[in-house]
Amino acid sequence: MRSLIPLSLLIAVFDSPVQAAIFPFHVRIGHPTPSSLKRRDNLPIHNTGNAQYVSNITLGGVELPVLLDTGSSDLWVTFPTNEVPTAQLKDTGKSVTLAYAVGKAGGHVQTTMAKFGNISVADQAFLYVSDTSTFTTDIHSQGYDGLLGLGPNEGSVIRKKVDDDTANTLLQRIFEGDKSTDNYITFLLDRAGDTGDPFKGQFTISEIVPGFESITSMPKLDVETVNRLLEADQHWQALTDHDNGIIGPDGIPVKQKSIVPKAPKGQYVAVIDSGFTFSQVPRDVSDAIYGRVKGAFYDTKNEWWLVPCGQYLNVSFNFGGRNYPVHPLDLVDDNFARTDSTGKKVCIGAFQPITSAFSLLGHYDMILGMSFLRNTYTLLDFGDWIDDGSQGHPYIQLSSVIDSEAARQDFVKIRLGGNATALSDSKWELLPADQMQHSPISAEEKKKRYQEMILSRWPYILTGCLVFLILSIGFCVWKCCCKRKARKETTGKKGGLFSSKKAERDSYVPLGTPNRSSHGYSAQHSESNVALAPYTPGYQAQAGYQSQAGYQTQHQNYSQGGNGFSGQQHHV
Repeated sequence: MRSLIPLSLLIAVFDSPVQAAIFPFHVRIGHPTPSSLKRRDNLPIHNTGNAQYVSNITLGGVELPVLLDTGSSDLWVTFPTNEVPTAQLKDTGKSVTLAYAVGKAGGHVQTTMAKFGNISVADQAFLYVSDTSTFTTDIHSQGYDGLLGLGPNEGSVIRKKVDDDTANTLLQRIFEGDKSTDNYITFLLDRAGDTGDPFKGQFTISEIVPGFESITSMPKLDVETVNRLLEADQHWQALTDHDNGIIGPDGIPVKQKSIVPKAPKGQYVAVIDSGFTFSQVPRDVSDAIYGRVKGAFYDTKNEWWLVPCGQYLNVSFNFGGRNYPVHPLDLVDDNFARTDSTGKKVCIGAFQPITSAFSLLGHYDMILGMSFLRNTYTLLDFGDWIDDGSQGHPYIQLSSVIDSEAARQDFVKIRLGGNATALSDSKWELLPADQMQHSPISAEEKKKRYQEMILSRWPYILTGCLVFLILSIGFCVWKCCCKRKARKETTGKKGGLFSSKKAERDSYVPLGTPNRSSHGYSAQHSESNVALAPYTPGYQAQAGYQSQAGYQTQHQNYSQGGNGFSGQQHHV
């Protein structure tokens, strides 16, 4: 994914006298000597005013600074004027447009020799973007020439378009090129303007930054635990701890229901994404962090909180049973020269409500970007995402680099002029919980929430509809069977011994008719095994009457089995 900060903020960074000396930026790594892939150089990462982190890659012999983005999987660049290595590029004939949370990058897929640190990869596919206006304005003046996605291979749009192994991601090909090493990367992000920050940004492949070896003992956060609807939407994601995933500035856990359909109750799904300058969190979480700050107000245009720069806040996240505090300088960002309506300097709440990057398919609750990642040393293990499939599930490991007390002292020194007693001033106290401000929800955000409720649950909705349809059909079939059975029973009753007109004509013999018997009747119903007394010819009328009474007695005994007989007769 791409950072959501507007161009105006980047311009503010570039115009800042503190940062002026570092632009334009180029990291030069020299000419590495030939070496085995078993030992890979650590790559320096340059920090552009805490807004973006850049490292160098060489394509076709041209060295280019690129953004490092764990939220996407593709490599694209735009060469500086007069530096296009046309002779070194091979056009695949495929065109691709890459869409990001904000902006797009479109162009033609090319292949060329790629070098990343001391690693060379032949015929590496990348997207050559000649016009970046749909992504941002002149990116060269902003200190970078493209973007390197560090996500899984299955998320690569180029790979799907070209459908060839050369179109695999750069990291996929690096790992496949040497299967004797572990499939992981690590990165360490420094904090600009913090004199207490003891290290510089670094990026490694299959190596641990010296001094941070303890990261291997940190909890392994499985990234495939969370259900996902589409393979292309797999991210570096993890579950927060149960019921205390986020600890607010008042020391109380911030609780909110996850929008991810299968997320365990009381847990959030967080994406680790170095492409976002400001972390994107649920609106209620952002309100819980900044809504109780005196003098804070919500900027509806830019969709973030603006707070007094001297406001000290203590917020942390919990993953795998470990606590990860956020430096107060990262909670209240002072890198972009913002002012309120009176011209007074204010700072940006760097954990802003998630809006443009809101997951309509309900894949995640929040995106932890640079404002969080500066507080950890991060290891991303690709595991069996690499084709050999021999290294288990992919996972994330985080090692905190923050000492809360030292971070508090840094804040006092930088924001309060070293006056620690200023923190006890009542103006920095949080408002009571019942006076917390709530940021307004736009009509567009309400629409997205409604769409998410439907789209993220479409498998369940579809299953429910199918079950309802099957039950409806079954009910209709059952009703039809019941009606048919009822008709059969009614017809059977009407076709009994005395109900059929034909039976009446065949079985009734007038008393005055000579030489007639009920033989025909008995033959017709021979299956009943009921013996009917024949009519005796030559009897007198009176005697016949008495004899008929005897017949009726016999028939009465017979008629007790009339129900079974009637059914048999109807069958015949």
